[in-house]
Amino acid sequence: MADRKQENQTSLTEFILLGFGNLPKLQIFLFLFFLLIYFVTIIGNILIVLLVVIDQHLHTPMYFFLGNLSCLETCYTSNILPRMLVNFLTKENRISFNSCLLQFYFFASLACAECYLLSAMSYDRYLAICKPLHYTTLMNVRSCILLAGGSWLCGFLASICTTLYASWLTFCGPNEIDHFFCDYTPLLVLSCSETHKTELVMSILASVCTMPPFLLTLATYICIITAILKIPSSIGRQKAFSTCSSHLIVVTVFYGTLIAVYTLPKTKALRELNKVLSVFYTIVTPMLNPLIYSLRNKKFKEALRKAIGKYIH
Repeated sequence: MADRKQENQTSLTEFILLGFGNLPKLQIFLFLFFLLIYFVTIIGNILIVLLVVIDQHLHTPMYFFLGNLSCLETCYTSNILPRMLVNFLTKENRISFNSCLLQFYFFASLACAECYLLSAMSYDRYLAICKPLHYTTLMNVRSCILLAGGSWLCGFLASICTTLYASWLTFCGPNEIDHFFCDYTPLLVLSCSETHKTELVMSILASVCTMPPFLLTLATYICIITAILKIPSSIGRQKAFSTCSSHLIVVTVFYGTLIAVYTLPKTKALRELNKVLSVFYTIVTPMLNPLIYSLRNKKFKEALRKAIGKYIH
């Protein structure tokens, strides 16, 4: 009897991602819409990485971190969108248990790494504006590598624990995940095992990944804005603010939607809203990053013009 119960608990080997299946008439439109977003995201972010590497004028800490962010966003989007696009066309929507865990691991790792990388970028802007005389000394090559490498390492190490806890869950009931990718909240809902300890551990790790970098980012921008307001000339204030405005927009969009998704009550009425908000920080934000940074940055636009000029001539 016990063996039969154990067999039933471990019988699920795959899940069905419901995604936006409740909109059957819009599947082709959604496929084309998200395919366009994917192309723009990949091309834009890879272009930023290439320009940062080949243009010597962009070999500064700010663009080094931007190159890392663009690389991260490329991986982030590629972890979710290709499978989502396939599901729109095939309508199979099936994902194996191991593939689901792997997608969750990379999603959690990259999300955590992005939080720390955004805080490293805000720290860089803080030093540039508030400590300009010590900037080159404090933000040297070694510091940049440690901050960027530490961000990636924190993300991938912290997510090992959450993925392990998710892998220990047993699933013996419905296998339909009401989401477009494997996130831990929908997985916990489907589990038939005791999830209290898992929820506690995941909440702690999620807080470790988001709260310290968020508070650091918040503190640095309070210092930055205070320092900018003390600049006597309006031109000086405008110039100082222009160096961090792009990053501030990206941080606001990313954290705004992320906080909304994980603080909204997990009710059926708000489930669709949760999906839409998840689209913003997993898909839309990676697309907007290269657009925001390229359109508002004179150095980047100049580097792009030079690169295009070399190929034309």
